[in-house]
Amino acid sequence: MMEIFLIAAVFILISIALAFVRLVLGPTIPDRIVGLDTMNTLVIVAMILFGAAFEESIYIDVAIVYALLSFVTTMLVAKYLEGGKM
Repeated sequence: MMEIFLIAAVFILISIALAFVRLVLGPTIPDRIVGLDTMNTLVIVAMILFGAAFEESIYIDVAIVYALLSFVTTMLVAKYLEGGKM
């Protein structure tokens, strides 16, 4: 059963690496924001995967808080880039 979690973790790490390439290469600021948001989402998925693999609910609780902070941060950056007042 652990092999399935290991395979899923490898795919998540590859996806995070690809999102990191998008974050670094850009070419525009919104592309970089999307890359960062994708990385955040994949980290949340990894936390939930680890929570399921090790049967620990604390990973899921942390993932929920991290998802909320990631969402709020993305909204603030998008509003800033749009030129709106905060």
